[in-house]
Amino acid sequence: MKDLLKLLDLSGADIGKILDLADQLKFDAKNGIAQKPLAGKTLAMIFEKNSTRTRVSFETGIYQLGGQGIFLSGTDSQIGRGEPVQDTARVLSRYCDGIMIRTFAQETVEKLAYYADIPVINGLTDFAHPCQVLADLMTIREKFSRLDGLKICYIGDGNNMANSIIVGGLKCNMSVSVACPVGFDPHPGVIAFAGDYAGFKLTRDIREAASGADVVFTDVWASMGQENERELRKSAFSGYCVDGELMKLTNNAMVQHCLPAHRGEEITEEVFEAHASEIFDEAENRLHAQKAVMALTMGNIS
Repeated sequence: MKDLLKLLDLSGADIGKILDLADQLKFDAKNGIAQKPLAGKTLAMIFEKNSTRTRVSFETGIYQLGGQGIFLSGTDSQIGRGEPVQDTARVLSRYCDGIMIRTFAQETVEKLAYYADIPVINGLTDFAHPCQVLADLMTIREKFSRLDGLKICYIGDGNNMANSIIVGGLKCNMSVSVACPVGFDPHPGVIAFAGDYAGFKLTRDIREAASGADVVFTDVWASMGQENERELRKSAFSGYCVDGELMKLTNNAMVQHCLPAHRGEEITEEVFEAHASEIFDEAENRLHAQKAVMALTMGNIS
């Protein structure tokens, strides 16, 4: 695996390989077994969007694997001052062993990978959040010991999380139901991909989506960069809340939220706290899933 740009690029077997390695790296970390497949290697970390979990998990992860991360703020680096992406890619390829970028446009990540001679990892774009969903799948598999045959549902905005959950879930033989308001559907390309799967449903009815679900996902109504739409989105998403009544329709489901959470909007305080251990297991697994991605792209693991 050279890059991780989006889950659409991976097969179900590829995802399984990442999750298997993530499980092993997590076990090793918990048991004091040092694995250093990235000893002496450097990851350039470009942040054009603010971050807590992405920065800390990547920086900690590469350190645990024996390497070093270099933080590059979009406002402080030349890419933030208008340097062409292709020039940044070629310069960093001379200095570093990998690039992780958290940015807005998916085309920025794709262009970076096209011109770079080193692996590129998508830390988040407006289209996709592959690292987060790999951590989600890891967490689900820890709980159920399988992915195949489970039903997952997503309630809320058809954003990068919805796109990646749909793709990741279907590629892992799960059924996926998504409930979004009119005008806030997932990306058309993702809907087209999902159309080939009998286990996919897009609905406006959160009760229909949640019925019999084993896992319930949600996310904030207004993502980073959409703050000026906040009031409009509050109105559009009224009723798209994961609450106790909705959870009664599920198959005693676990809850996943990529964080940060706006309690009282997309999820109630009651449901969040009842499933907090699952949500923070999910947050922890960002570290281990991303270690697996770095090891497979930047290391000598095949």
